[in-house]
Amino acid sequence: MSRGGPQRGGGPVTADGRPRPRGWSGNLRDYALEVRGSVRDGERGPLMVIAGLIVIWIVFQAMDDKFLSPRNLSNLSVEIVGTGLVAVGIVFVLLIREIDLSVGSVSGLAGAAFAVLNVNQGVPEWLAVIVAVAAGTAVGACHGFFFAWLGVPAFVVTLAGLLIWNGLTLYLLGASGTINIDEDGLVASLTSRHFEDDGAAYAVAALGTAGYVVAAHRRRGRHRAAGLPYRQMAEIWGRTGVLAAVSFAAALTLNRFQGLPLALLIFLVVLVVSDYLLRRTRYGRRVYALGGGVEAARRAGVGVERVRVAMFMVSGTLAAFGGLFVASVLTSASPTTARAAGSGMLLINAIAAAVIGGTSLFGGRGSPWSVLLGVLVIQSIASGMGLLGVQDAVQFMITGGVLLAAVAADALTRRAEGRRVRS
Repeated sequence: MSRGGPQRGGGPVTADGRPRPRGWSGNLRDYALEVRGSVRDGERGPLMVIAGLIVIWIVFQAMDDKFLSPRNLSNLSVEIVGTGLVAVGIVFVLLIREIDLSVGSVSGLAGAAFAVLNVNQGVPEWLAVIVAVAAGTAVGACHGFFFAWLGVPAFVVTLAGLLIWNGLTLYLLGASGTINIDEDGLVASLTSRHFEDDGAAYAVAALGTAGYVVAAHRRRGRHRAAGLPYRQMAEIWGRTGVLAAVSFAAALTLNRFQGLPLALLIFLVVLVVSDYLLRRTRYGRRVYALGGGVEAARRAGVGVERVRVAMFMVSGTLAAFGGLFVASVLTSASPTTARAAGSGMLLINAIAAAVIGGTSLFGGRGSPWSVLLGVLVIQSIASGMGLLGVQDAVQFMITGGVLLAAVAADALTRRAEGRRVRS
């Protein structure tokens, strides 16, 4: 169901079929009917994920009152970044109905390449970072070439990549398997640096809220001019109020500890740029078109092979970038620990974050912003269980259960949509 309600008789209507007068602002009954209709039709948005996240926070806060402390929430906002960046790359691939199983190994390779170049070879950090990220891009291009131009299934290509790049990582790290990086260096500062001036966090909150208002008004104007369903002003301002409350509350919480983390700021910038690329550019529309169907996209003039290669390049680049953030948190390059770049858990958590947030495994639906909610769910579980001293084995089982539930919900949504189309 469209956000502004379906068009009947040339104008928008409420969820129960009554015409909406021009300038209609809506009421609780109409909004409740629309929500009920969305649930009945199998549509799911971020509301269920937000509700689940709230429940998780309430449960862990009841079990340990340190969970919602400014220190823990600030640490949480930094810990989500590495996995979140990898998950954003996964979203690009999922949108074209494919999967990239190599992102964990690529992230580990980037961390190892940086450590070897900077620590062992004495290469300046900035240059080692560029080489590490470029290596991720090259790996993605290699995967895309085998998949798009040679016709090898993406599952097979990236599974082979998982083994190849993990082996290369272990080879680069040598017998020790771990290389410690400079704790005061450029990469380490990615997750240790905070903007302690209170104004920085509040400025980001204000900028994000203002950006949403401008984007929502522009979208409303375009839809209205084209005769399409559009959000009413009351809904826009209601959403703005909620966003402002959450943003400024987050800023206040961060300022009560050490201020705005640099890592979180970079992550938010990546989300904004990725969302703009996918939703506001012609290239992004081609990506969604390809996710809707290969043959239909090809007949519409989409260069299927080029788009496919580009998506795997984006995935490889963001996997490498995320691997540097994971190495920054650990101040070392090592794929041998459960939470390090290159480990299997990073791959699982990245895929889980994308799917839990609402990106479909069946292609054509999702956005980079979905990663923010998904990775918050995953990392909140890990953080809460870490505070309670729960062993990793239990955390893995719970994460797997949450991922299975998200995929099942996605499958049920697709089935409901299929029934609705056939009827």
